[in-house]
Amino acid sequence: MPLDLEEQEQLDQFKAFWQKYRNLITGVATVALFAYAAYSGYEWWRNSQALEASKLYETMVTAIAKGDKEQTLRAADDLQKDFARTPYAPMSSLIAARIASDAGDSAKALDYLRWAAKNASNDAYLALAKMRLVSQLIEQGTEKDFAEADQILQSKPIVGFEALWLERRGDWYLAQKKNEQAKTSYQDAWKKLDQAKEFPEEARRLLKVKLDAVGGVAQ
Repeated sequence: MPLDLEEQEQLDQFKAFWQKYRNLITGVATVALFAYAAYSGYEWWRNSQALEASKLYETMVTAIAKGDKEQTLRAADDLQKDFARTPYAPMSSLIAARIASDAGDSAKALDYLRWAAKNASNDAYLALAKMRLVSQLIEQGTEKDFAEADQILQSKPIVGFEALWLERRGDWYLAQKKNEQAKTSYQDAWKKLDQAKEFPEEARRLLKVKLDAVGGVAQ
């Protein structure tokens, strides 16, 4: 059926519009298509990575149960290398750090903790890695180690872990026999800890012991 004058005019306008803007329209559509494909590909890659990482983590857990230190650390190294963006990598690094430390290999333990403190994307793992790294450095006790610990403690505390930051600062002072500064830090930590009801009672008891050791008052 032939078009009336109004319909013909609308068709002519559409043709003119398409002729003028077709490159832009097809370009935007192509970009959108590629963006969707990239997102879908990334989601598939992320899920695939998580699955493979979980299998390697299970291997590590099995090695721990067998008391196989070498295989345990090798699995942690592989998780760092191949699956760094998954939560399994920092989690395994924290475990490997403890195993290395218990075996007397403090240098290896520090390497694992430094890696986790730098690469963990989960706030809880990140905070735990930093606090354990500070404790390990304080235990080492050299001027260089104290300087590295100080640098970490000067960074902004991760939300929810402010009390631990202050407690570690107190440990840092105490290790250098600066008891008054340690007392102040422990008391500040106690105030923060007292506000954080989710912290376990064991954490409060430990902090109370430290406060008592430097003549502080829990208030």
